[in-house]
Amino acid sequence: MSTESAELARRPAAAAVEQPWPRPAQAWYAVGVFAVGLTFLFLDRGVIALLVQPIKRDLHLSDTMVGLLMGPAFIFFYLILGLPIARLVDSRSRRAIIAFSIGAWSLMTAACGLTRNFWVLLLCRVGVGVGEAGNGPATYSMMADMFPPERLARAISFMQFGFVAGNGLATILAGAIVAWLSGTSAYHVPVLGEMHGWQLTFIMVGLPGLIVTLLATTMIEPARRGRMRVTQGAAESRRAIPVREVLAYMAQNRGAYAAMFLGLAFESIVTFGIMNWGPTFFVRTYGWTIPQYAYVSGALFLILWPIGLIPGSLLGEWLTRRGFRSAYLLVTALTATVFVPLAILLPLMPNGTWAMIVMGATYLVAGFGPGPQNAALQVITPNEMRGQVTALFLFIFNVFGTGLAPLIVGLVTNYVVGSEARIGESIMLTAAVLGPISVALMWLGIAPYARSVARAGEWR
Repeated sequence: MSTESAELARRPAAAAVEQPWPRPAQAWYAVGVFAVGLTFLFLDRGVIALLVQPIKRDLHLSDTMVGLLMGPAFIFFYLILGLPIARLVDSRSRRAIIAFSIGAWSLMTAACGLTRNFWVLLLCRVGVGVGEAGNGPATYSMMADMFPPERLARAISFMQFGFVAGNGLATILAGAIVAWLSGTSAYHVPVLGEMHGWQLTFIMVGLPGLIVTLLATTMIEPARRGRMRVTQGAAESRRAIPVREVLAYMAQNRGAYAAMFLGLAFESIVTFGIMNWGPTFFVRTYGWTIPQYAYVSGALFLILWPIGLIPGSLLGEWLTRRGFRSAYLLVTALTATVFVPLAILLPLMPNGTWAMIVMGATYLVAGFGPGPQNAALQVITPNEMRGQVTALFLFIFNVFGTGLAPLIVGLVTNYVVGSEARIGESIMLTAAVLGPISVALMWLGIAPYARSVARAGEWR
């Protein structure tokens, strides 16, 4: 660790000029825009899971190739641009970065509908990943400057309604579109020519996101707070903290960050493995149709996931007020402890009705986690590092969850189980091996996280 890095890691910030928090109307308006943006993000990302069968048929793909489209293709852009954009988040206009990101992933989703072969579709999915590269770090950084720490989890939970709406609507709307467009194998579209139903689906869900780009430009850019050191002028405030200093700070708090990052990594493989391959699992195992799965699963997701969102955050806040420094990570660990056994049981159910009941239970339990989990990260991270640390956090989320989860399940199906008809066994094996690891890592991080919260109190 360099002398400068060590000094930064242990030195409380000098007394800064305290600026008022944004007006509640401004802050909650921004939360609303973030939620709508998140809705379109997961709508654009999630729709491909319901289009697996027609895409495979028309482009002649294997499960492994579909796994590449749903996972690694999406995160490729994030791998290239994630950290550079995050450094801009820590020093430049976060509002502008969010607006650009939403516009970029919306256009690239629509472009997926113009593709005619696997490689072009792969490149378009790569382009969709630019949304995650800019949106997540900027959003969480802005929220931490709009709400005091004791109310941050609640605000993040409200924003997560966008995640709920995006995934639920992706399932229901895509299912309806698939049913509507299933009457014929191709459609004639002026200028564009002959198009398959799945191509039109991508276009229909991608273009409306451009409206959210305009909404993002109307938000306020909040004053930055929670810095470890005071900047000496505008020029210095626009310089991002070097990556080596960010890594040095994380190394000092490695017990807390390892629990969150690695615990999330393994849990996200289980979660996104189910989300991406769930429709295919119900079709192959229980004989359900895609619209049937879409309507039932989407409705359960929209109803059950939100039930846990606010109580999970309120539980974290309640524990915090009673002196539990590790409250937010504790709620996250409890959530994972209940979620993982349900994920293992899901593919073992004797019929589709029971499987859908268990899936509904996973939705309910999983809803308790997002608010406390994301608040836990922001609470121990200084303002001038939030963009980069959040980018690393989302990098793990994307690489392991969005990126590797679909591919891992596809590989297990093709090369371990050996039969695409037995996709349920692949999902079960993935959950049974990786789920307990995620739970253990989170519980091991409780004490180190509490120590990191105590240190963060010195510069708040």
